[in-house]
Amino acid sequence: MSDNKIKITINGTETLCNREDTILKAAKRAGVHIPTLCNDERLEPYGGCRLCIVEVKGVARPLTACTTPVAENMEVVTESDTIRKMRAHVIELLLSNHPNDCMRCEKTGDCALQNLSYEYGVDGSRYEGEKWDLPIREDNPFITYEPNKCILCGRCTRICNEVVMAGTIELTGRGFNSMPDTAFRKPRTLENCEFCGQCVSTCPTGALTDRKGRGKGRSYEMKKVKTTCSYCGTGCNFYLNVKDNKVVKVTSAYEAPVNQGNLCIKGRYGYDFIHHPDRIKTPLIRKGDKFVEASWDEALELVADKFNELIKKYGREKVGGFSSSRCTNEENYLLSKWVRCAIGSNNVDNCARV
Repeated sequence: MSDNKIKITINGTETLCNREDTILKAAKRAGVHIPTLCNDERLEPYGGCRLCIVEVKGVARPLTACTTPVAENMEVVTESDTIRKMRAHVIELLLSNHPNDCMRCEKTGDCALQNLSYEYGVDGSRYEGEKWDLPIREDNPFITYEPNKCILCGRCTRICNEVVMAGTIELTGRGFNSMPDTAFRKPRTLENCEFCGQCVSTCPTGALTDRKGRGKGRSYEMKKVKTTCSYCGTGCNFYLNVKDNKVVKVTSAYEAPVNQGNLCIKGRYGYDFIHHPDRIKTPLIRKGDKFVEASWDEALELVADKFNELIKKYGREKVGGFSSSRCTNEENYLLSKWVRCAIGSNNVDNCARV
């Protein structure tokens, strides 16, 4: 056994885990599910929702799995009658101030709170009292905020401060009036928000949703196509959510090695060009003062003729190629090879140089 590995027991089964793991991480590695609402692997452990509580032998009280580090020969129980009752009680408290409109909620079918309510048999009828009755906020073009559906897990504020480091939103107010919001509850603008949609990607309920995709289909109706963003050379991955052969929205690919679910405004919301009526779908060549449609063979033959004219008139050393970091590595390599081998020039440049 390596120095970084230790042995613990989860639900009676011995497993190896990393010394720096939390119980939640160790359980996930072992294939054991522990419910949570406030945890996101992109964020620091928080322990706010209290749903990941587990029993540890020798400790008199339940511990939060997301904040408790593992220890050599630790014995953990993730499921027991007591734990299930405590988790159900937490869910009941959350539902006591939560709208019961799952039938028309944008997040239905993809809501962590809804799934846990089903798993633990909780319907939210046990507690009665005051509920939020706040208006839906659509004061920007990208994000819809429904504060009544917020469970104060803090994920949106934490990802904005820990990952994006924009500080756009923070928990405001006190007690029953606490909620994530902008300073002085001003509308989101480019002056105070990057519109990266990170808060939307981490929200476990329907409190924060993509405005551009609202009402265009349930998550289970959409086909998810994993692709790579073409706006820069970083190589971020995400999922195109497709319904009826149209891209409805973009969602995060949390397993992506480059960005781990994180995206910028262009990657998350810059997909309008896909179905834009002005999008060029066929090659165009200039004839007189107008561009006319042409076949690929016709367009490529014209380009080759123009290059030959330039080489004949000015020489090979006067001709080069300029590529883009929005292209793939393979495409940039092919351009470089074509310029060097077909044209015979070493004049190759790329916008990333500047």
